[in-house]
Amino acid sequence: MSKDNCIFCKIVAGEIPSAKIYEDDAVLAFLDVGPVSDGHTLVIPKLHFEKLHECPVEILSCVTKCFGKVAKAVVVATGCDGYNVLCNNGRAAGQLVEHLHFHIIPRYDNDDVFSKWPSYKYEQGQIESIAESIRKNL
Repeated sequence: MSKDNCIFCKIVAGEIPSAKIYEDDAVLAFLDVGPVSDGHTLVIPKLHFEKLHECPVEILSCVTKCFGKVAKAVVVATGCDGYNVLCNNGRAAGQLVEHLHFHIIPRYDNDDVFSKWPSYKYEQGQIESIAESIRKNL
């Protein structure tokens, strides 16, 4: 997706309104219009990058530096019991807007959001093989 067609780039440019939570030179945080819970906030770099691994470390650092501040404000404002910080990369992972973004999702005891984590056990020897393959690509 090009920057010209990106809804988040249009929000950054002020072409589409948003409920801004936080803004500095490199980062914008605003409420998600399709929230999982009240206070569900998106934190994005103002520059257009589609995926986490495409974002330069200097910009990614600016984005992650504000997580604590924004998350604390969300917790205090909503009274939530906890929160998730999520980043979906690619359609297969659930990324609907092709602009790097992080979700801060307020959570409540027994809210049944993400209530079943689809975990499993590796087959014998599989964990070592996968780890070695990943290490080779660092």
